[in-house]
Amino acid sequence: MDVTLYTRRDCHLCDVAKEALHDAGITPQVIDIDSHPDLQRQYTNDVPVIFVGGREAFRHRVNISALKRMIMSAALANEKCIPCQGGVPRLKGSELAALQRELGGNWQVVDEHHLKKEFGFRDFAEALAFTNRIGAVAEKEGHHPDIVLAWGKVGVTIWTHKIDGLTRSDFVLAAKIETLQR
Repeated sequence: MDVTLYTRRDCHLCDVAKEALHDAGITPQVIDIDSHPDLQRQYTNDVPVIFVGGREAFRHRVNISALKRMIMSAALANEKCIPCQGGVPRLKGSELAALQRELGGNWQVVDEHHLKKEFGFRDFAEALAFTNRIGAVAEKEGHHPDIVLAWGKVGVTIWTHKIDGLTRSDFVLAAKIETLQR
């Protein structure tokens, strides 16, 4: 997964972020904004800034455990949903727990049957726009969640109907939806 660190010379917080990333075994692309006038104008002293997969993840600090979860979730989101033909066993127990940790984002596994999450927004228009982005991803993947749209919130429930339970593709779709929120 692509991790980029925007930094400046003689920046104590930037040095702390670099060290934390190094200690965690994460090797980011390091960009010194002092060498890029546009970035210097944009960020001035507002560094370090860490991007994961092209999206801003942290500013001024790094939470390594959250960063690792983001990287794992992004890797899951890069997979493709595989249509279920039936006859596939449902995920249970430790397999579900491992995928839930990989997914992150506070998704709930409910009764080892479905994934569920509610997203909050400032108003109906933002919630509707998010719902439409989910719809576009669902169509592209050929995997369709249940979506409940209300003022300021969107509820998403995912499971594989053919087996009446969860498959890896359900977690892949949830990870793709999670990336739409950031």
